[in-house]
Amino acid sequence: MLCPLHGAGTDPTRLVGRTISRIVASWHVCEGERSEAPLDVWLIDSEGESTRISTGSDGCLIVESAPPHEPYDMGEWGRIEVGEDLGDHPFLRHLGDTVATVAEFAAPKTGRTQLEIGFPDGDRVRADCWEGDLRLTR
Repeated sequence: MLCPLHGAGTDPTRLVGRTISRIVASWHVCEGERSEAPLDVWLIDSEGESTRISTGSDGCLIVESAPPHEPYDMGEWGRIEVGEDLGDHPFLRHLGDTVATVAEFAAPKTGRTQLEIGFPDGDRVRADCWEGDLRLTR
């Protein structure tokens, strides 16, 4: 799926048949308050590959092959924490599960808008960009 600003990213269908062995997420923390949802999620699969899911400034959903970045400080705007056990989100219940299906949805001017990852139990996690933020739902 081609985004005019961020390119095509990686093909997330490569996750099909792979087990999610680790899940890392980044969170914005400011004045002791953590963001409700993660800013980025990295699915590290049984092949050792890392798939980053995030949002772009143009409202697209970024899906790329990239390792988790380091935490960083933003001064008066807070900091970005990165880790495996920092907060709750729908992918966590699928740690150790094998990906059964992947579906992508796109809009002509913004590229990828949604990604849906399905698991053998029939559960699905949908990632999309909602008002500029990453939204993960079941």
